[in-house]
Amino acid sequence: VVTCKCTSFPFSLLCLQVIKCKAAVMWEANKPFSIEEVEVAPPKAREVRIKIVATGICRSDDHVITGALVMPFPIILGHEAAGIVESVGQGVTSVKPGDKVIPLFVPQCGECKSCLSSKGNLCSKNDIGSAAGLMPDGTTRFTCKGKAIHHFIGTSTFTEYTVVHETAVAKIDSAAPLEKVCLIGCGFSTGYGAAVCTAKVEPGSTCAVFGLGGVGLSVVMGCKASGASRIIAIDINKDKFAKAKELGATDCVNPKDFKKPIHEVLIEMTGQGVDYSFEVIGRTETMAAALACCQYNYGVSVIVGVPPAAQKITFDPMLLFSGRTWKGSVFGGWKSKDSVPKLVADYMQKKFVLDPLITHTLPFTKINEGFDLLRTGK
Repeated sequence: VVTCKCTSFPFSLLCLQVIKCKAAVMWEANKPFSIEEVEVAPPKAREVRIKIVATGICRSDDHVITGALVMPFPIILGHEAAGIVESVGQGVTSVKPGDKVIPLFVPQCGECKSCLSSKGNLCSKNDIGSAAGLMPDGTTRFTCKGKAIHHFIGTSTFTEYTVVHETAVAKIDSAAPLEKVCLIGCGFSTGYGAAVCTAKVEPGSTCAVFGLGGVGLSVVMGCKASGASRIIAIDINKDKFAKAKELGATDCVNPKDFKKPIHEVLIEMTGQGVDYSFEVIGRTETMAAALACCQYNYGVSVIVGVPPAAQKITFDPMLLFSGRTWKGSVFGGWKSKDSVPKLVADYMQKKFVLDPLITHTLPFTKINEGFDLLRTGK
């Protein structure tokens, strides 16, 4: 930060400089990340520039690479991170340089209908639906080799420095370990919240969780914290069952072990189906199966995994007519700016654990190896 005293004005202007740093740029779909030197512009009014200390990788990032989630290229992906505020633009009041923060891919403007309603959390200022890949003013803060680089859902954390809008950043406990609480930026909060916030799982309930990645395991943790008496974990990778049981699963089921559809297996296991089911994969087939395995009259099924682009679901409407509820959950239903600091505080008070969700820690330059581990289920 350079303070310039300009003789033509009776006050000091704060002149922020462009930062050159490393970033993992995705130039086009289905190609590896390229570690590049990028230029990160100073934050404009109500914007915050953050030094990223730790970032997780998420299946949603991989969906962009494969085209399942359509975004403009070139782009800097990443949305699950924690860092330290480097500088702020004019008018920023909620954070200051030196604060530990978590970027928010679901912002909280506090003014739109969803923010003002107790029923919702998907702020209208989000860039998930429009996929513009730009800051709210319609421009980008990233440049590489003379080319403008797109942002990813308002966060872009696969870079040493990023710029976000003030509505998309939460100040957290200064003692929080950033290499762990970065998971609260997406994976943990999304899964845990789907159970405790979106579904509102009740004590004694029976739950089914489809998919045992980091988000699915967080759903298991949320179901256990809510007092579920039976938590059935479903995955085609049996290597994930031990961790699921460690975090609260009572049963583990591999659909490959059965000749009949998995929803029929679950109905037989539970009598009339589960009280709550969660699809945490992002496949239309498992979304339909998760709905069908619910109790026919009052079962609730929650879609947590990002749906693939340009795909539709065909299902028997009687599944809903009989009384089931089908819900979606973005970021676990949490109002981000309000809830993330509280979730970090709960972690610091040991109300939940994060360590079991961290399988590998790699240097930033090995991000492609990290995605290989993700794709092989490791």
